[in-house]
Amino acid sequence: MKVTARPASLLTQEQMERYARQIILEDVGIPGQRKLLDSKVLLIGAGGLGSPAAIYLAAAGVGTLGIVDGDRVDLTNLHRQVLHFTHDIGRPKTQSAKRTLEDINPDVQVIPFQTVLTSENAFEIIKEFDVVVNGSDNFPTRYLVNDACVMLGKPLVDASILKWEGQATVFLPGHGCYRCLFPTPPPPGAVPSCAEGGIIGAVAGYMGTLQATEAIKILLGKGSTLANRLLIFDALESDVRSVRWNRNPGCPVCGDRPTITELIDYEAFCGVPGRDVHPTTAVAAPPVALDIDPAEAKAIIDRGEAELVDVREVWEWVTSRIPGATLIPMSEIQQRIDEISLTRPVVVYCAVGQRSATVAEALRQLGNQRAYNIAGGIVAWINEQFPVETGPETTVNGE
Repeated sequence: MKVTARPASLLTQEQMERYARQIILEDVGIPGQRKLLDSKVLLIGAGGLGSPAAIYLAAAGVGTLGIVDGDRVDLTNLHRQVLHFTHDIGRPKTQSAKRTLEDINPDVQVIPFQTVLTSENAFEIIKEFDVVVNGSDNFPTRYLVNDACVMLGKPLVDASILKWEGQATVFLPGHGCYRCLFPTPPPPGAVPSCAEGGIIGAVAGYMGTLQATEAIKILLGKGSTLANRLLIFDALESDVRSVRWNRNPGCPVCGDRPTITELIDYEAFCGVPGRDVHPTTAVAAPPVALDIDPAEAKAIIDRGEAELVDVREVWEWVTSRIPGATLIPMSEIQQRIDEISLTRPVVVYCAVGQRSATVAEALRQLGNQRAYNIAGGIVAWINEQFPVETGPETTVNGE
């Protein structure tokens, strides 16, 4: 008598129990759970968005998670980057993330890419994954990830966060891309990072969890995704709305006749500091900033020895500023560099000292060896309880 071999079970008994509350959903079931276990999702960044997204994708049983991140865990990360813990400070983020995710679910294989995504490595990293979840916090990487996903035909789940707000959308092959929604990047410094503008950690959790949900729907082929819709979440007002957007047939990457068919220099495309075509006034990224603490800065300012320049944006200026400062936003520095002295001391500040460090170093390269950056920016200044002003003022335009 011929014995027919019994087919292998789709799930083990342990998996049946682990995913029981998910399997019972009619849109998942046992075949859907098997599909998740066989799926591969790539997360760009293990930070504020990537952390909650990775946690919920791992818990859901997505079998392979790739994580691209070149940073190490810092104390300032921990209020929102829930993949990492205090004992992880100084450890590569991919290493910390791998340990956490495998502790959550041993079914999941975590593939770490301890590197920065570049035009040279993007195709090689992205090509093996089914869905890409973008948690990057800078425009060159956002455009790079978008273009690579379009060229490889990969679905992209995108989100961004700042202060109390978040945005999210989905880019599906053939239905438009990031460039359809944002054809050109903003001027350098016009949009602050979370380090400059701040972020409520729970907002990162909300948006990252939303990204995980969208990725799961794409993998299962269920429901309606955020494709061609931009979801805008205002946590402070408890308001959620969505705006529809359409594919641009003239898009240089995903349009009917694309003109960009290979990955480009995205730092140059976004005009990041140090890559401007006018080197005599370029704002170069500083290897070492000439920092002074708020008390040293106050002493110099009180003696009337220095010009005081605020390189933040107008909306930041009216919230709080150091008395006597002139506002020249970093995005306007190259056009207004002649308004800053190259012969007398100059004290430059921003929110936390990052943008101003770049400007101070650029002034030194132009010959002013007495250009100083306030370490920690106006945040550190306020922490020392030094005076600030609020509201508009005539010095906004250097008058």
